[in-house]
Amino acid sequence: MEDNTSPSLALDLRSDTVTRPTPEMYARIAAAPLGDDGLDGDPTALELESTAAATLGKAQALYVPSATMANLLAILAQSQRQEIVLAEATSHIYQAERGAAALTGAFYQPVTGTGGAMDLDLLHDALQPAAAKLRAGLVCLETSHNNAGGAVPPLAHMRAAYAMAQAVGAAVHLDGARLMNAAVALGVPPAEIAACTDTVSVCLSKGLSAPMGAVLAGPADTIKRCRQLRKMVGGNQRQVGIAAAAGIVAITGMVERLADDHASARRLARGVGAIAGLATNDPHTNIVQVEVGGSGADALAWEKALRAQGVLVRPWGRNRLRCVTHRHVGLGDIATVVAAFRTVRDALQPA
Repeated sequence: MEDNTSPSLALDLRSDTVTRPTPEMYARIAAAPLGDDGLDGDPTALELESTAAATLGKAQALYVPSATMANLLAILAQSQRQEIVLAEATSHIYQAERGAAALTGAFYQPVTGTGGAMDLDLLHDALQPAAAKLRAGLVCLETSHNNAGGAVPPLAHMRAAYAMAQAVGAAVHLDGARLMNAAVALGVPPAEIAACTDTVSVCLSKGLSAPMGAVLAGPADTIKRCRQLRKMVGGNQRQVGIAAAAGIVAITGMVERLADDHASARRLARGVGAIAGLATNDPHTNIVQVEVGGSGADALAWEKALRAQGVLVRPWGRNRLRCVTHRHVGLGDIATVVAAFRTVRDALQPA
């Protein structure tokens, strides 16, 4: 039986990373066979890796502490120093992770996009070899796209980007921290999305509710290299089956229910978007962006006022809030959240 209770008295919409393990996860953790993942291998971690590889249609997978590390390993393994790593201009890899250039030695170059999807003409131009610029060695895609409000780029777009990269010998990595949300939104198996890339990372600790970890999947030789690199960057783990056990449940038992989170997000967007002075995106998945610029108060003021109402959100810019639905905030809670927005709107309304 799934535990749907909130982790706290507040309705926490700051992120789906606040989700707690399910009772099934705790049971699987208690019974997990363990080994030393840095020596002979941890049997539960190996099972998770095998399950993830099959789910994503890749030859092998690697369990790592975080999706950020998974992305770093993919870049280290598939690009050379002084090569260009191309990423959509508002992507998580470019906006939040490009400090990894200190380790990779690569040059991160943004490509402008719409709705999380790179402009293909600009991508084509950026991939073309020229005597006056460095070679583009890797293209990084993202789905669902965090800064684009959980948008899911069309498969046709991803296939076209993959073909462009292949034509010039560049690899493609997918930051799929919320890949399972994208698969549910598109109504396709995760492997169909992953087929548009060479490597793919998936976070297990967001809507899938595992307490930690991510998987990186791809060709056998690339994952072998990433396993070596994982140790170099401090990601070597020991009896990690304790955490990997929850990851197995996350991948095999928590994907279909993400549709509930998407339904909650749509209801939230409709309710909040109907309040004067506020506007929302039309969520593809479980992320709702609320524009508060027309209300006379900025995002920080809204965050503070909503917190006083028992609703936790995150400022996402001067006049934008981000709300992320998950299994601890059900459809029945959305009316409470919308009511809190109305109360705050009335309190902040200029006299």
